[in-house]
Amino acid sequence: MRVPLSWLREYVDLPATQTGRDVQEKLVAVGLEVETVEKLGADIQGPLVVGKVLTIEELTEFKKPIRFCTVDVGQANGTGEPQEIVCGARNFAVGDKVVVVLPGAELPGGFKIAARKTYGKTSHGMICSGDELGMGDDGSGGIIVLPPEHEVGTDAIKLLELVDEVLDIAVTPDRGYCLSMRGVAREAATAYGISLRDPALLDVPAPNSYGYSVQISDPHGCDRFTARTVVGLAPEARSPIWLQRRLQKAGMRPISLAVDVTNYVMLELGQPLHAYDRSRIQGAIGVRRAEAGEKFTTLDGTKRVLDAEDLVITDDRGPIGLAGVMGGANTEIADSETDPETGEVRGTTEVVIEAAHFDQLSIARTARRHKLASEASKRFERGVDPQAASAAAQRTVDLLVLLAGGTAEAGVTEVIAPSAPHTITIPANHPDKVAGVDYGRETVVRRLQEVGCDVYGQDDLTVTVPSWRPDLTDPNDLAEEVIRLEGYENLPSTLPKPPAGLGLTERQRTHRRIGRALAGAGYVEALNYPFIGEQVFDQLQLDKDDPARRVVKLVNPLSDEEPALRTTLLPGLLSALRRNDGRGSHDLALFETGLVFQPAESKTAAVRLPVDRRPTDEELGKLSDALPVQPRHVAVVLAGAREQAGWWGKGRPADWADAVQAARTVAGEAGVDLMVDNGQYGPWHPGRCAELSVVIDGVKTLAGHAGELHPRVVKAMGLPARTSAMELDLDLLERAGDGVLQAPRISTFPVATQDVALVVDEGIPAAAVEHFLKGGAGELLESIRLFDVYTGDQVGEGKKSLAFALRFRAPDRTLTVEEATAARDAAVAKTAEITGAVLRGA
Repeated sequence: MRVPLSWLREYVDLPATQTGRDVQEKLVAVGLEVETVEKLGADIQGPLVVGKVLTIEELTEFKKPIRFCTVDVGQANGTGEPQEIVCGARNFAVGDKVVVVLPGAELPGGFKIAARKTYGKTSHGMICSGDELGMGDDGSGGIIVLPPEHEVGTDAIKLLELVDEVLDIAVTPDRGYCLSMRGVAREAATAYGISLRDPALLDVPAPNSYGYSVQISDPHGCDRFTARTVVGLAPEARSPIWLQRRLQKAGMRPISLAVDVTNYVMLELGQPLHAYDRSRIQGAIGVRRAEAGEKFTTLDGTKRVLDAEDLVITDDRGPIGLAGVMGGANTEIADSETDPETGEVRGTTEVVIEAAHFDQLSIARTARRHKLASEASKRFERGVDPQAASAAAQRTVDLLVLLAGGTAEAGVTEVIAPSAPHTITIPANHPDKVAGVDYGRETVVRRLQEVGCDVYGQDDLTVTVPSWRPDLTDPNDLAEEVIRLEGYENLPSTLPKPPAGLGLTERQRTHRRIGRALAGAGYVEALNYPFIGEQVFDQLQLDKDDPARRVVKLVNPLSDEEPALRTTLLPGLLSALRRNDGRGSHDLALFETGLVFQPAESKTAAVRLPVDRRPTDEELGKLSDALPVQPRHVAVVLAGAREQAGWWGKGRPADWADAVQAARTVAGEAGVDLMVDNGQYGPWHPGRCAELSVVIDGVKTLAGHAGELHPRVVKAMGLPARTSAMELDLDLLERAGDGVLQAPRISTFPVATQDVALVVDEGIPAAAVEHFLKGGAGELLESIRLFDVYTGDQVGEGKKSLAFALRFRAPDRTLTVEEATAARDAAVAKTAEITGAVLRGA
């Protein structure tokens, strides 16, 4: 919302010494987000005056049309003689009043004006357009042509109100009343402790039976509709300069008098209005829901197919407006035009003014459905004061009568659905408890009254919320109003005092250790939104009945393309990898830990918890039952070089083994033995996919997968070639562990190393052999490392040789050769028993 300071002063007597920066500081203190203060005309220096075009000479010898003009500027040039000016614009004629800047002046941007020779003539100044004066687009795209009543030589800086300050306010969704001068003026009055001249306090005639006929078939969608009629409008009437300038400063473009007046009143009072050409309306005005598939052309010329939830304004022919969003082309106010033969000016002479109140949710959904955000919809979806509709209609009528010479018909239509004011009961000390400050009852009552509430009671206050504050629904909303008006800066800063003995849970500590370990291994954490589109499961080559396809869908998603919650971390990580690769970072190793969401078996509906007390255990239990299952996962993705080439060597690309090693790193931090087997699942290459399992209560349980992605997945998702990935269920790892992280054991005694080479079937994974060697070696085994794999004639067809280095160490003595050999033999024996392994050379 752009708020000109000169306009704001009409409703609040701000101290004359207060600048825009001062007002900004005050408004920020009461909770408004004033982003900038723009100083208009600060760099303009005169003389800038009104001139009258006396003669125009067309210079035709140049590539583009050029005019040599003489302009009467009165005594502004010191001589009274006509001013000679060269101009390229063509939207003015002899006799027109224009804005002239004379030599010695300076325009916005440091543009200094001096007499100069151009196109064979000397130009003593310039005839100005709105853009050159920093006024913005007025829709004409040419020279400013002023109404004829302005005297030659008048100071145009003052006439056009070029010098002003404009506050740009970012209005949050709960403060919709501040999308109006009335709302901002109320906040300014409260901030300065002065009175407000409410522009909505107008004498409005009572409704009668002579007004334009209105029929509402959906009182929930439209609970108030005011209609007024003005006839006898002068088609040639134009918006006065003051009205155009206020619209321009507020960021709107002047269009025509009738439209400008409705926009002006909307900015002033916050009530969107619409003016219909009465000659184009057939029959009574109606309000109803659209029929599915019904077609309608809006003012922007777009033909739209309506939804059954859309609220529309109709006449006997069908829709004439998309309620609260945009009017229809079939009842548009006609632009004035002059008949070339008779000189008669034709245009709209009778208008019906609509001031209605529509359901917030309906308007918000319609605007998003049709991708048609307008100034009206922006206000309706944030909440409009229903009590201001009749005042806004009256203000519009008054301005049209004053500026266009119209006559207001006696008929006044008001269709109102009965409703009671909203009341809230709140303990007088509730704001004190929320803020931790002793405000006292008098302060609480005074601040709530400044907001516009009616307050009754002593210890328990009954508060009637004003019609322009639909966001005030709970006691905490009222407490927030008291606190913000008393000043957030006055709240004491106190550190919380947690009870002794509390700290991070084991789950939180494990989560942090895993993050640090992956970061230490060269991975970069990438946090992604938890939203996905279901088409990503096709890209990941998941089976139609894969459990990962069972998603939790959001009722009101941020994006229609991603309406579901993720069941895997891979889509977000792979998207981040693709985006970074596309921007030139080709050597990537990313990781993420976060929740995934799986539908709960329970069909319990979610409950809305109270805010005025602590929820009961039963209420919390019902809410918990309605939530989806949310296990915590960890995932990594890799592409490009894992080790860079340099003077130290050739480097190495990332591959499936790095993804498996990342899983081992995670399992090590969780204190769990991870079993790695050949596997085949969805996005991974069938020959380069590892199943990652843990033992829970004696049962081998699948915890995730790792390896190289399938080429079809790489192609479908636009990923670098040979991209690898890993994903693990951290909750399963937590269940598999004993919850106690063992500190590393340090022995001062020497290590005993034993090498062993085992011949096994080619299909047996090396990880399985390593696992069984660990199990058989006993407590003396410190570490085990695979250092060689051999296949060939020496071991036979279908066989392979795996060579391991086993390190043994005792914490209290130096091991003998016999002890180390016995431990090695025990490890080999167990492995041979389970896998059929044979010592090579035996």
